[in-house]
Amino acid sequence: MISNIFNFIKNIKREYYTFRVKRVSKSCGYDLRVNNYSYITPKTSLGNNVNFNGMKIQGTADVIIGDNFHSGIECMIITDSHNYEGKAIPYDSTVISKDVIIEDNVWLGNRVIILPGVTIGEGAIIQAGSVVVSNIPKYAIAGGHPAKVFSSRDKDHYDKLKKEGKFH
Repeated sequence: MISNIFNFIKNIKREYYTFRVKRVSKSCGYDLRVNNYSYITPKTSLGNNVNFNGMKIQGTADVIIGDNFHSGIECMIITDSHNYEGKAIPYDSTVISKDVIIEDNVWLGNRVIILPGVTIGEGAIIQAGSVVVSNIPKYAIAGGHPAKVFSSRDKDHYDKLKKEGKFH
C-alpha cells in the first residue's frame, strides 16, 4: 500500500517537472522525461527522447540539446560568465554569454558541470563529477576537472546500434 502511494506521488512529480520544462523551453521534441526537479531557460531547445534526472540550465545564451540525451542527477549547464578583466575586482558588471551545444546521443553522469561555449559531440559520454571547460569530440569518453578525453566508444558498434534505432 505504502509503495503504491510512493509511486503515485513520484509519478505526479515527474509529470509536473516535465510540464514545467516543456512550458519554459524554446522548443521541445517528443518523449521528454524529467525525473527530478530541473530548471531550464527560455533559450533552451530540446531534441527527442531527452531525459533529465536533475538538470539546471542557467544563463542568457542558447542551449541546444540533441536527441537521446540522458543526464545523471544534479547536472548543470552554465552559459554566462563574469568579466574578470574589466573595470572592477574581482569582476565587473559585464556578462559574457556563450552558447552550449550538446549533440545527439550524449550521456552525462551525475553532477557534471558544462561551462559556457562548450560543444559536446555526438555519442560522447562525460564521467560523473566532471567539469567540461572545452569542446569534447564525437564518440569521446571524457572525465575529470577539467574534463579530458581518456577513451572513446567503439564507432562500428555505435553506428550499428544507431542504424538499428536502439536508443534508451
